[in-house]
Amino acid sequence: MTENGYRKWECVICGFIYDEAEGLAEDGIPPGTRFEDLPEDWECPDCGISKADFEPMPA
Repeated sequence: MTENGYRKWECVICGFIYDEAEGLAEDGIPPGTRFEDLPEDWECPDCGISKADFEPMPA
């Protein structure tokens, strides 16, 4: 966890990083959106794998 309390999550398939502090503006996800608050049907924007296939990155 970073000093601001946000985490980064990595797709185990393609390596895409979801950064909670940055969100995904192009997908309508505002900065500060926690990974657990993403919709259950959210998918990796790069490879389309499910949210379940992301792992938290070490701080």
